[in-house]
Amino acid sequence: MTTATTRTVIGNLCLGSAPDSWGVWFPQDEQQVPHTRFLDELVQAGYAWLELGPFGYLPTDPRQLADELGERGLKVSGGTTFGALHRPGQWDDMLATTRRVAELTAAAGAHHLVYIPPMYRDEKTGAYTESPELTAEQWASFGRRAGELGRILLEEYDVRLVLHPHADSHIQTQQEIERYLNESDPRYANLCLDTGHVAYGGGDAVDLIRRFGERIGYVHIKQMDPAVLDRVRAENLSFGEAVKLGVCVEPPAGVPNPAEVIDALSGLDAEIFVIVEQDLYPCAPDVPLPIAVRTREYLNSCGLSGTRRPGGERA
Repeated sequence: MTTATTRTVIGNLCLGSAPDSWGVWFPQDEQQVPHTRFLDELVQAGYAWLELGPFGYLPTDPRQLADELGERGLKVSGGTTFGALHRPGQWDDMLATTRRVAELTAAAGAHHLVYIPPMYRDEKTGAYTESPELTAEQWASFGRRAGELGRILLEEYDVRLVLHPHADSHIQTQQEIERYLNESDPRYANLCLDTGHVAYGGGDAVDLIRRFGERIGYVHIKQMDPAVLDRVRAENLSFGEAVKLGVCVEPPAGVPNPAEVIDALSGLDAEIFVIVEQDLYPCAPDVPLPIAVRTREYLNSCGLSGTRRPGGERA
């Protein structure tokens, strides 16, 4: 693995982190650290920007959230929500939930909403809950609904929809990611490039950056252990099982090479948040902080800084 060398700070990229890097997958779970500990350790690890994570983990009252972030000098890069664009019968409930997340995201001063499709395998048991492939009818409406949701978010909340490919979801492989991009409206529906989930699905994050750079509005930087990925494919393991095996690793271990991803992103004519994620659920409370420190130091050495907004404005 190529080691990073110290570089000039890349002006169009801004580094942050997320609750996921502290083992947080759910709004409430007995195996997760309290949100106050996450926020305190985020500051200790040297980050100034964060993604909100599962709605309900951090305070959902805008004033309380602002107070807790303000006293720590933290700022919000984007919000996070989950929803099924391929299930028309759930549109109204999904939209209502997404509106709540968008309202909080906008109140926090952020302009991106990371939209994660549901997994077709249970997060904890690995059991299949639906077919891993969408029907032609479901695909036909997927892009239209993404555009409709993105238009609502942009026009009513000044928040941009960035859809997040995810392991064990219907937007996982490179073919599925490209189909989503080709069938959705670039004015309203774009991509949160999660480098680890792209690798999990057998795709090439650098290739996506080079060919679809104008559609990448936000990034999760993450690495996967190729040996664990081989086992996942050989044994048909679920993503939850893979995480317990340590599939997600800290940089610069794993794939893709984070330095190559950063080089490709630095060439885009766009201002982009690059948010660290390392899936650790479940993990002991003392595990995340030292990993977060080492990860920030490595990414800083690659030119990623979190002291300025993308474009150079000081935070």
